[in-house]
Amino acid sequence: MIDFTQFEVITFDCYGTLIDWESGILSAMRPMLEERGVDLSDDELLEMYSQFESESQKGKYVSYKKNLQTVVLKFAMKYDFIPLPAEGDAISDSIKNWLPFDDTVDALKTLKEHYKLAIISNIDDDLFEATAKHLDVEFDWVITAQQVQAYKPSIRNFTFAFDKMGISAGKILHVAQSLYHDIAPAKSLGLNTVWVNRREGMTGTGATPHQDVKPDLEIGDLNELVWTMDL
Repeated sequence: MIDFTQFEVITFDCYGTLIDWESGILSAMRPMLEERGVDLSDDELLEMYSQFESESQKGKYVSYKKNLQTVVLKFAMKYDFIPLPAEGDAISDSIKNWLPFDDTVDALKTLKEHYKLAIISNIDDDLFEATAKHLDVEFDWVITAQQVQAYKPSIRNFTFAFDKMGISAGKILHVAQSLYHDIAPAKSLGLNTVWVNRREGMTGTGATPHQDVKPDLEIGDLNELVWTMDL
């Protein structure tokens, strides 16, 4: 059982954890695929996205906008079409419209009364600025892939956060949906971890790759975290 009194900061992944990115991805990608007669189930589209995104984030760092352009191109190459210029930016342009899960904002406001809050996200600074308006909570720190010049699951994103916050790993609780991007690297650094299993009861792994790792706590949503912490 986690001793929640030891923590000063709760760090969050953003997209997939706080923001419903799978709905956003589907809304951005489905029109261009259907226009070309490509008929994929939600699970098939999301798992293909997961593969393409993780592949494109390996190697030399490029911005998330460029990363998402590469994802679109990988879909285009697989299904033999040439995306229109606007379609290349379809995913990144849609991020400003991606909304929080229903439990996100109220839970963040409650947690903010007791802890400092931080974001550690695979995103560009300007893209997160648009998202922040939906979250309606002032985070004490925001650490992006653009700042680190690397993408999770690299541990650099976490060690950069430690340095920026000036807080040791033992006083940080990391909360995230992706076992691959977040829970595994966070646990390797000694962080206590909470897995928000947003796909509980659903088939497939969605927009994140599978990873065999055991979090310290599994929850279905952030309301459950607030309840578990007795706040």
